[in-house]
Amino acid sequence: MLDKLGLTYPQYLVMITLWNQDGRTVKELGGILFLESSTLTPLLKRLESAGLITRTRNPKDEREVLIHLTEKGDTLKIEASNITRCIVDTLGMDADAVADIKSSVDKIRDRLHRAQRPDN
Repeated sequence: MLDKLGLTYPQYLVMITLWNQDGRTVKELGGILFLESSTLTPLLKRLESAGLITRTRNPKDEREVLIHLTEKGDTLKIEASNITRCIVDTLGMDADAVADIKSSVDKIRDRLHRAQRPDN
């Protein structure tokens, strides 16, 4: 399904994050997706080459790079909405049940990250 959209799974995750809130920084995206900048930057360059996003320096802080959806990237959201629906249909669960499971997995992930911090 992602091949039809021309996206890899990590690129799809970036796009979902931007569809939820456009105009994030590279650092914000990395924090949300648990990806290092060295992994994220080439991925973002490919999305930019595909015409789905733009990368610009933040005029208030030149060290930050802002990521925005292009019109093409925003339009892709409509096509991608079928992916979530297909996943839910395949699982045979309603969207609320899937969201509950995701929430539980997120809590486990967060607890594992907290346990790995040096101050613990």
